[in-house]
Amino acid sequence: MVSSPKINYTILVPQGAEYQAVCRGLSKTGSPQPQVLPIPIGYQPVTHYLEKWQKSEQFLTDTRPQVLLMGLAGSLSPQYNIGDIVLYQNSIWVSNQSEPSLPGSDRKLQLNSQTLPSAISTDSTLTTLVHHHLQEKTYLVKGLTSDRLIWSSLEKQQLSQLYQAGVVDMEGYAVLKVLNSKEVAVAMLRVISDDCYYDLPDLNCAFSPDGALKALPLAIGMIRQPLAATRLIRGSLKGLRVLQEVTADLFRVC
Repeated sequence: MVSSPKINYTILVPQGAEYQAVCRGLSKTGSPQPQVLPIPIGYQPVTHYLEKWQKSEQFLTDTRPQVLLMGLAGSLSPQYNIGDIVLYQNSIWVSNQSEPSLPGSDRKLQLNSQTLPSAISTDSTLTTLVHHHLQEKTYLVKGLTSDRLIWSSLEKQQLSQLYQAGVVDMEGYAVLKVLNSKEVAVAMLRVISDDCYYDLPDLNCAFSPDGALKALPLAIGMIRQPLAATRLIRGSLKGLRVLQEVTADLFRVC
């Protein structure tokens, strides 16, 4: 790690274990802690959250707001493995209703490769500062945001092929879309918690409309697919550990 200009970030991180990991990392820095906001999971919930946040006194009185979105992500490519740290160059939005038809998929989808949605870029200056600080520890990637959990390894590989994206999450594009409209500088740093080789449990029924995880459907989904659940737990624990460490590295007083 090298010394770099200190930046007055507001950190956004999905609520729950990811938020707790970031807070633990900050507690080890020995420096004044930035504001950390736990955001809901998913495109629509985080969009509504950010629209309300924009009206808050804290947001309105910050003359140069700078946001760092942190958390976990899934790999779409063999290039990125569990525990790798990725820094987004941009993100593209793919919804269950609007994504293109994929070879080998039996899902009935709308668009074709001639009408792919446009990517939104992260702030290049802020991204460069974070990358300079962490150096060889990070990969610069193209991201994809989905309105649901991409649990199938086959679909991950197909999405990577079609969109040329390396990682997938459920919030990144929404953050960029809402905050870019307000000229807020956004960088996005995530840690890979699941790879593209194995299926995850299908936990989409465990997400509530307000972006929280429902305990009972989550438990049932894990029990139904024990091997996939074990891989998910192991990958998440490693990802959370790295997320805590990279948070401490990024904000530690040099």
